[in-house]
Amino acid sequence: MSLKSLYAPIAEDMLAVDRVIRQRLHSEVVLIRQVAEYIIGGGGKRLRPALVLFTAGALGYKGTAHHELAAVVEFIHTATLLHDDVVDESDLRRGHKTANELFGNAAAVLVGDFLYSRAFQMMVTADDMRVMQVLADATNIIAEGEVLQLLNCHDAGVDVEEYLQVIRYKTAKLFQAAARLGAILGRAEPEVEEALAGFGMHLGTAFQLIDDVLDYSGEEGATGKHLGDDLAEGKPTLPLIHAMKHGSAEQAETVRRAIEQGGRDDFPAVLAAIHATGALDYTRERAAEEARLALAGLAPLPPSAYKDSLVQLCKFAVARDY
Repeated sequence: MSLKSLYAPIAEDMLAVDRVIRQRLHSEVVLIRQVAEYIIGGGGKRLRPALVLFTAGALGYKGTAHHELAAVVEFIHTATLLHDDVVDESDLRRGHKTANELFGNAAAVLVGDFLYSRAFQMMVTADDMRVMQVLADATNIIAEGEVLQLLNCHDAGVDVEEYLQVIRYKTAKLFQAAARLGAILGRAEPEVEEALAGFGMHLGTAFQLIDDVLDYSGEEGATGKHLGDDLAEGKPTLPLIHAMKHGSAEQAETVRRAIEQGGRDDFPAVLAAIHATGALDYTRERAAEEARLALAGLAPLPPSAYKDSLVQLCKFAVARDY
């Protein structure tokens, strides 16, 4: 299963979104163009804009506003990546050097600000207060999630619900907003809109949980990031929380120390504890449950190629290795 095949029903729309992105990236400031084009052109799954297109298409939307809003969602996502990489001091994303590594932290932060503000300029053109509300609320919640994650770093006392709250705020909220935007454009009934918003929230949560798994089991060539990055940054993700709760006293202490101190020195021992406690299988099971809940949110949609791809996306979320 590949994203290219999943995206077949929206292939032309995705090309249109790319054209909007290129057009809207323009700035008279050369450095802004350089950094923005580098990060936007660096690949990525384009999941969030795809959700806008799929949900709008599944509801019979005819028009071009979904191209603009899909680009808005991608700009917001890209801005968060730029800021995240600075906060995390990351040097690799999608198999390439991060923007902050190439251009410096100041440029990465400021271009992230440019993308946020450009996104708000673009969303105004929709001339729809509901659209403005959804995107403004989502952007605010994402920022709260980023701060929550910062507070949780090096805190080995974070429990499952506290961690899931970070995921729902920081990652899943934009998935939810993207799906809701498609529903708004498609003039969906309130209950259908809520079902699709739930679909987006659960799908985004499933994706992040699998990212947690891949940080301890993926291939760097496939994931485009260093194995163990989360541990190095002291992030208490679900596999670590599970290993501490279900491991021996020695294993729990190893994981606790690694979270509190950060770095990669304890990575082999932590990895051994994760495997010994079945933490990756547990995290995959939680992701699969989120994917099942996401799938249930698609029930109100009429049959279509768009809906078929959304169903497959729920399966891809859990089965992927990148």
